[in-house]
Amino acid sequence: MFLYILGLVAFWFVFRWYRELARVPNKGQKYVYITGCDSGFGNLLARHLDKLGFRVIAACYTEKGEDELKKVSSERLNTVHLDVVSTDSVNKATAFINTLVGEKGLWAVVNNAGVSVPSGPCDWMTVDDYKSMLDVNLIGVIGVTLSVLPLIKKARGRVVNVASVFGRISAFGGPYCVSKYGVEAFNDSLRMNMSAFGVKVLCLEPGFFKASVTDLHLLRKNVKTLWDKLPEEIKAQYGHDYPERANVTLEKNVATLLDGDLMKVVSCMEHAISAVHPRTRYSPGWDAKFIWLPMSYLPTWIADKMLLKDMANPTGCIL
Repeated sequence: MFLYILGLVAFWFVFRWYRELARVPNKGQKYVYITGCDSGFGNLLARHLDKLGFRVIAACYTEKGEDELKKVSSERLNTVHLDVVSTDSVNKATAFINTLVGEKGLWAVVNNAGVSVPSGPCDWMTVDDYKSMLDVNLIGVIGVTLSVLPLIKKARGRVVNVASVFGRISAFGGPYCVSKYGVEAFNDSLRMNMSAFGVKVLCLEPGFFKASVTDLHLLRKNVKTLWDKLPEEIKAQYGHDYPERANVTLEKNVATLLDGDLMKVVSCMEHAISAVHPRTRYSPGWDAKFIWLPMSYLPTWIADKMLLKDMANPTGCIL
C-alpha cells in the first residue's frame, strides 16, 4: 500500500513537471508590466524577461533606476516612472501603457513593489504606521491591478501578485503581515472573478531572501527608530535592553535564513508569466517550503509556542 501511494506521488510530480514545460508562443508581441524595478526581484525579472524576448514595461520609483536599467537592456524594454501610492502617477503610467500596447492588450502585470518597514510589536505602532505600509503593499497592488485590468482582459493575460509566506502565517507584529494577508485575499477573489474572462491570477509567497527589504542595517535602524519614539512606560514593559535583544533575534532568526539566490523567485515569476499551465501559487525559498508553510497548518497553540520559544523576547521574531 505504501509503495502504491509513493508511486502515485512520484507519478504526480513527473506529470506536473512535464505539463509545466510548455511556454506561451509569440513572446515578442507580449507586453509585461513590472512594478518595483529599481532593484531586487523586479530589476532582475525585467532584465531576464527582456533577454527571453518579452516586451517589458519596467516601472521604477527613481530616475536613476530607469537609467541604469536601460543601460543593461535591449531597445524592447521601456521604462516608466511609478509611485504606487499616487493615483496620478498610476494613471499616467496606465495611459503610457495603453498607448504602447494598443489593441494587443497587456499580457501580464507583476505587482512586485513593496516595503518592509516599519515593523515591530503592534503596540509600538500608530495607525499612520499601518496606513503607510498598506498604501504601498496592498492598496498599491490593488490600484495598479485595477488600472490595467481592462488591458489584461483584452489579452486574456496574467496578474502576478508578490505576496509573502507571511501572508499565510504572522511570525512578527506590525503591518507587514497584515498587508500580505490582504494581498492573498485580493489575489484569491480576483482569481475567481477573472476566471470567466480567461485571465490567470497567480501568487508568489517567498520566504526570506537577501534583498533591499530584508537588509539587516535597514531592519536594525527600524527597531531603533521605533524604540526612540516610544513612551517610557512601554520601554519599561519591554525592558530597556530590548533593542539589543531584538538585534540578537534579527541575527539569529533572519540573517541565518536569508537566501542569496534571488533567481529562485525570479524563475517562479517568469514561469507564472510564460508557462502555458502556471501554478496558482509559488513558494520560493527553502524556509517558505519547509518552515513557514508547514507551521501555518499547525494548530495555533503549537505554532505560537514555536514562534515564542525565546520567552525573553515577548514578540518572537521581530522585523
